[in-house]
Amino acid sequence: LSICSRTVEPLEYYRRFLKENCRPDGRELGEFRTTTVNIGKCLCSITTADGSALVKLGNTTVICGVKAELAAPAVDSANKGYIVPNVELPSLCAERFRSGPPGEEAQAASQFIADVIENSQMIMKEDLCIANGKLAWVLYCDIICLDYDGNLLDASVFALLAALKNVHLPLVTINEETGLSEVNLKQKNPLVVRKHPVATSFAIFDDTLLIVDPTAEEEDLATGTVTIVTDEEGRLCSVHKPGGSPLTGAKLQDCITRAITRHKEVKKLIDKVIKSITPK
Repeated sequence: LSICSRTVEPLEYYRRFLKENCRPDGRELGEFRTTTVNIGKCLCSITTADGSALVKLGNTTVICGVKAELAAPAVDSANKGYIVPNVELPSLCAERFRSGPPGEEAQAASQFIADVIENSQMIMKEDLCIANGKLAWVLYCDIICLDYDGNLLDASVFALLAALKNVHLPLVTINEETGLSEVNLKQKNPLVVRKHPVATSFAIFDDTLLIVDPTAEEEDLATGTVTIVTDEEGRLCSVHKPGGSPLTGAKLQDCITRAITRHKEVKKLIDKVIKSITPK
């Protein structure tokens, strides 16, 4: 297969591979790219974060830093804290992104992450409350793409989960006499992560063929994408399908089955890394 045909007719070029049940990068249709995660090791510019992680999915590289701050709870949610996710796609991560205010893709990704946090109940906002109606934690979760080569959502959810697992919050009490908060930095407790959502994304080719973990090129050539989020109990937390080719019930069930398998792979990886950095 000449490189010329890939440039001139990229879709035909891909179809020749897909007919043989493989892809130009050598992967099978249901195969993920090599996935790695680093947790909490003085990552780049977010050494001040309370929890951090870096995830690589092939060439796609995403970093997540979680910063915890104290604030008063909302009047209508006196017993709850806040979680504020934000996804950034800076111009340095790919030519397609421009510097300036967040573009449509970054905004959609931020909303997707907010929905995953809410639907999966990975963090219960009640757990972030310190004193009812008086004081609560706000978790600012900044997810920055350093290198973009497709499948931003899977990498972002993984980086978020790994970073949250790395967060330790100091003990905070309210002084009865002064009414002021007192922070004990010597006594820190891990953040309670109640569920472990994992995202699995697919690109749809020619309305029928599903390939897992698409690259940027595959996303551009696809007729649609779908992202399935499951937790450790195999529960479906969310299905994200922004338009494109419709999926039959059977195809969707295939995606969910693959997503449950992927969850086990990611959970195993994250547990192994956490074990390796936990003091003996």
